[in-house]
Amino acid sequence: MGSSLEPTTCYNLSLLPEAERRAAIRKLVHPTEGANMNLMRVCIGTPDFTGDPWYSYNDMIGDDRDPDLKLFSIERDKAYILPVLKMALEENPDLKFFASPWSPPGWMTTTGNMIGGSLKPEYYAAYADYFVKFIQAYEKEGIPIHAVTIQNEPGVDRSKESDPKWHYPSCAWTGEQERGFIANHLGPLFEKKSIDAEIWCYDHNYNTKPMIGDAGIGYPRTILNDPKAAQYVDKVAFHGYEGSPKGMKIFHDEFPDTPVLFTEGSMFGLRGAEKIIDLFNHGASSYNAWVTIIDENKGPNNGPFEASRTCVTLDTRSGKLTYHFDYYMYAQFMRFIQPGAQRIHLESSNDDLPAVAFKNTDGSIVTVIVNPKNESVQIAIPTKNQFTKMQLPPTSVTTFRI
Repeated sequence: MGSSLEPTTCYNLSLLPEAERRAAIRKLVHPTEGANMNLMRVCIGTPDFTGDPWYSYNDMIGDDRDPDLKLFSIERDKAYILPVLKMALEENPDLKFFASPWSPPGWMTTTGNMIGGSLKPEYYAAYADYFVKFIQAYEKEGIPIHAVTIQNEPGVDRSKESDPKWHYPSCAWTGEQERGFIANHLGPLFEKKSIDAEIWCYDHNYNTKPMIGDAGIGYPRTILNDPKAAQYVDKVAFHGYEGSPKGMKIFHDEFPDTPVLFTEGSMFGLRGAEKIIDLFNHGASSYNAWVTIIDENKGPNNGPFEASRTCVTLDTRSGKLTYHFDYYMYAQFMRFIQPGAQRIHLESSNDDLPAVAFKNTDGSIVTVIVNPKNESVQIAIPTKNQFTKMQLPPTSVTTFRI
């Protein structure tokens, strides 16, 4: 479980003096002194949440092309992204990073830039090599990449928008295109180059029926139904902006041997805690919020989506960080449900109290319960051979570990 260390968050952390930056990162990722965010999303090149101009690791000028990727470079990430990632890894050596691109280099796409279009087939091999070079370059910097997704929200093509404010990095893929890319290029190249990073496909919404710009669960179904592609796919990633978690469960029931992940979607307040519980109860084996720290102006952000809130905010005038309810709500899950835990069956006589239970690898059982009522509620939890009575405070998230 975790959030993201995308450019906006990393830039805001970089503004802090080193000791304060380390303390802030510790509060995010440290297993015992922080929230224990242990899975963090990073970006391959620029996403929409950044204060910098859009960039890839292989930008060319005009009609120039570089199919051999001789000019590939992660130099721009060294300004403030890589230092934050390195410090995060120092605070939690078990921290895992998964990485997602918003667009290939512009010269590889049908638009000739990073704003929408699709990847030209003649550059499939070069783009597979782009992933390999990214992973190798990050590893050289001491940042191992646990997994990659092929494309953030592959149904999105912002070149089709008439309003320029929506023109941010994106690239449209179909399930068939991603299937071919994985089966014929990325998977075999990872194998040839001995790349250990996992491949997570899809990375978009869990709607069951296709929508404009959003194919839904039929997209990853197309990939996993092909044995040649499926052999390289470790997990399937979902977002929660369309559809409901039921779509994720429907998909997981079809492909029970392939874990499903929730890779983007910030949840806020008590209702947010209920939604996280709902995700886990519908098969998700991970949870990642999106954008961890914004400033008092909700930035820096060159993209069109406004982050109305994040779990932490920075006042750049005072240098003060504020940790909101949601930071502590996330920690109710992340601090106690350990990596490798297994969700276990939970029965309750009160459907008004959303709950989920996990068994950790050390044998402890963790139960997270939300009481949305404005009054306290007494519950009884079985512990060994007896029931332990507990009082849930009104409008609360409570974690029990036995």
